[in-house]
Amino acid sequence: MDTIASLFSFITTPVSWVIVQFHSVYGALFGPDTGWAWGLSIVSLVILIRICLIPLFVKQIKATRAMQTLQPEMKKIQERYKNDKQRQSEEMMKLYKDTGTNPLSSCLPILAQSPFFFALYHVLNSIASNDTIGVINTSLLESAQKAHIVGAPLAVKFTDSSSKVEALGASLTDVRVVTAVMIVLMSASQFFTQRQLMTKNIDTTVKTPFMQQQKMLMYVFPIMFAVFGINFPVGVLVYWLTTNVWTMGQQMYVIHNNPTPGSKAQAAYLERLHKHVTQHSKVSRRRDKVIVKAIVAKGRDRNEFERKFINGLSKAGLVAQADGTVIKSDTVAAVEAEDGTPTTGMAKRQQPKRQTKAQRQSGAAKAAGESEPKTSLTKSDEPEDAKPAAAAKKGGAKPAGGTRSKAQSGQRKGPQRPKSPSKK
Repeated sequence: MDTIASLFSFITTPVSWVIVQFHSVYGALFGPDTGWAWGLSIVSLVILIRICLIPLFVKQIKATRAMQTLQPEMKKIQERYKNDKQRQSEEMMKLYKDTGTNPLSSCLPILAQSPFFFALYHVLNSIASNDTIGVINTSLLESAQKAHIVGAPLAVKFTDSSSKVEALGASLTDVRVVTAVMIVLMSASQFFTQRQLMTKNIDTTVKTPFMQQQKMLMYVFPIMFAVFGINFPVGVLVYWLTTNVWTMGQQMYVIHNNPTPGSKAQAAYLERLHKHVTQHSKVSRRRDKVIVKAIVAKGRDRNEFERKFINGLSKAGLVAQADGTVIKSDTVAAVEAEDGTPTTGMAKRQQPKRQTKAQRQSGAAKAAGESEPKTSLTKSDEPEDAKPAAAAKKGGAKPAGGTRSKAQSGQRKGPQRPKSPSKK
């Protein structure tokens, strides 16, 4: 343990100092020797660490989604070089380099808080061993040993003997009941966090080994917490339960507001966004504009939920713009080209209707007739209403060429209503 203490000495002193500062605040409210003062100090330590790790969490989300996108390419490389492991590794590294992804980025939050976890474990273990550590002096050590959380001292473990537990002023039954409940809650929170990731925030359109890996972790992590949890002091269980609850809430927020494309969470999000946009005819929040902008930029690469969202806006008389805003379609005519990119300020092109053969012939005849000189009415003493009758007497023979005969070729079959004589 001394070797471990020397390895983590650079972090145990800052961790102990932060706990003491929070203890001075909560001790004034609840009493310096109470479990509330020391327990809330540990909880506050977790919250402070997780707030500092938010940038790493954002990077983890981006790395995880990038890895999901690369899964089909990775599968192709594995199948192509399945007999050459060295070439397979080289192609994988080349793929990571070309796309700018890092598989270790998804583990950054856990790796970053691991030193704090081990430092807190060593601080609590020193309290149980009646040893001062960091800025925790003898008076603070005695205060921490008196602090109990629901009857369990901060520094005891599930596997501790009854004599050690009684020396800290507690019963073995209370300690094991409290630690067992905390271990169950810790494992359950981890399982729920992983489960909501699998059921709501995974792209269901792509079946990859990454999904199987995440599904396996959904059951492995809770079992690991249950096995190792019996060797954690109560204070460490408080730390780990708090960080699990924080992770669960943080992930729920991300799934609700920035879901993975193609997931069930994205379908629910776009449905809510569509309802809000159609009701107010605008995109209010900045993050909604960012998502709408990304959907518009995808063009033909949109998934099923994104196409449904765009079509829903069109039915409501709205058009999504390239900057993420939404306008009414009767204000600015916006159409999508064949590649799916919006083009504003253009009138929508109407496709001409397909004509029948008779209509095309009639149009050609009319065009030809307009080019010929019109026949004067004075050349014929026969009125115009008599001409159709004369043509009918000849057994339906076609009239002679001219403007009127060509114009009649496109008329409806059957008897025609005679026109009235023209007035000179």
